[in-house]
Amino acid sequence: MTTETDLPDQNSSRSGVQEVPYTPSDPAAPHVRRARVTVDATGDRGVLDRPWASLGYDEINWTYTPQGRRTLQTIGEFAETPYHVRPHYVFNSGTGLGLPHWGSGNVYHEDADGNPFYDFTIADQTYDTIVAAGHHPLVELAFTPLALVPDEAKKEFPFEPSPTQYSEYEAGWWSYPPKDYDKWGGLVAALAQHCLDRYGEEEVSGWLWELWNEPDIFYWRGTPEQFHDLYAVTAAAVRSVLPTGRVGGPTVTGGDKGVEFMRGFLQACSDRDLPLDFVSFHTKGSAFSPWRVYGPIGAPAPVRQSPSTTKMLRELDRMLAVMEEFPAYAGLPAIVDECDASVPAHWGVYDNANFGYRNTEYYPVFQAKLMKKVLDLNERHTAKVREATTWSFSMEGERYFEGTRSFVTASGLEKPLMNAYRAFAKLGDRRLAASSDALVETAELGALGNGLGEEVDVIASRNSADGSLAVLVWRHADDQYLEDGEPTTVELEISGLDAGEWTLEHWRIDRHHSNSHTIWQDLGAPQDPTPEQLATIRDRQGLERVAEDTKVTVDGLWTAELELPLPSLSVIVLREA
Repeated sequence: MTTETDLPDQNSSRSGVQEVPYTPSDPAAPHVRRARVTVDATGDRGVLDRPWASLGYDEINWTYTPQGRRTLQTIGEFAETPYHVRPHYVFNSGTGLGLPHWGSGNVYHEDADGNPFYDFTIADQTYDTIVAAGHHPLVELAFTPLALVPDEAKKEFPFEPSPTQYSEYEAGWWSYPPKDYDKWGGLVAALAQHCLDRYGEEEVSGWLWELWNEPDIFYWRGTPEQFHDLYAVTAAAVRSVLPTGRVGGPTVTGGDKGVEFMRGFLQACSDRDLPLDFVSFHTKGSAFSPWRVYGPIGAPAPVRQSPSTTKMLRELDRMLAVMEEFPAYAGLPAIVDECDASVPAHWGVYDNANFGYRNTEYYPVFQAKLMKKVLDLNERHTAKVREATTWSFSMEGERYFEGTRSFVTASGLEKPLMNAYRAFAKLGDRRLAASSDALVETAELGALGNGLGEEVDVIASRNSADGSLAVLVWRHADDQYLEDGEPTTVELEISGLDAGEWTLEHWRIDRHHSNSHTIWQDLGAPQDPTPEQLATIRDRQGLERVAEDTKVTVDGLWTAELELPLPSLSVIVLREA
């Protein structure tokens, strides 16, 4: 009989990095029954980097829908720092209708004589919304407008007309290099100038300007050399308007092709002395096989699969090592502007039940664990991840808790994922020394299997403005199906506190806290909820306290016991009273 562990690699994401066959979990592995977590309030480890402060999505036109606006505003209201926001498709021609994995900024046009002119209507709506919510755009300069599609694309691109899709252009013509690089450069410069005029130098100085998306795969139907040439034109165009504008790339995938393309790109930048202010690449935690099951509605997954932290860390590790092959670029920010637990974003539980984790408490705890492991990885490299972008936003027209990769579901209800970012926002600006005796050490990535085993881990911080401490403690395993009827007892010890009275605040993400999905299920999983049901869900969708705030008296040391179910995350904040 074939078992799940006998199956071929089910979690490879086509990367060439993940060599270990997918195993959901070791059923014989014992659960973590007790853990000891220690924090030293005097152990200042320097500035706490915030790699999570970034998000992106495919459908640029959903930025400025009512749900899109509210989603960005919600994040802007709790965010402790401006996020970079990266949507696809600003240069694509089209009607401005957002469809799954499609969108259009419709900026570029030509008159009857072939002279370019520009329409910034959609770009304005997009960037106005991002800026008004307190964020900064990461401008992905892509893809090829219809008027710049080369003639060979129209001859060689395979396409079967169908009433369920638009035309050859939407199907792939946009992925060809533009036929006129001078007109492309003019387009880039025009957008940069328009944004400078509209938003001002101070705002635009916080933006990032990036050429294309994943040119190592089907998003780019040209040669690497053509990409290098286009990057030279693009960087020069941005710098002609913004002399200090931050330009970068090559925004490749995390696989073998991405590594090869990255190395060639950095070599070209070095050989040609091209401007380069950041290096960008992607990683994915899983590509479920099959992505789509086509089974009965509500059927379980034919093979249980889960995202892999170790796969993502291996890909990041390898890309940072490529940057370090070029000493001139090793110190540049690494922008991982798609850093996702699984692909694709727009498929959900009706396609494959394994996407169910996107609705639940599993996902926010996974994100907390991943960001901490990214910080750990940075300590082992000269090159460092500055941003690790969740490719999550909102999906229009879906069912409630469809399972898409998003912060909100239908009616703008917030999913538990949003609360991971609320938890991050409670962390202070200085990182504190903290440790757990039940973490899975990731220093030797090659020694780890596909999925990270069950662990308890921690991030601790101090706010230099008010002296408060914030500690994130979680319990998680890379198996969304792993269950445990008992919580783990965590002994939390914080030393080095000033003697006196402190106020204790305690928030929790688990099945029964900060979890709109559970509330929706408890209401019978309605697909047409009443106003009263919607109000009930919204009342419980935010980050929730485990208990009322309390006063505690300490004499340099404070200890507590936490009971953490699997999976869960606690946020502990101590403020001097």
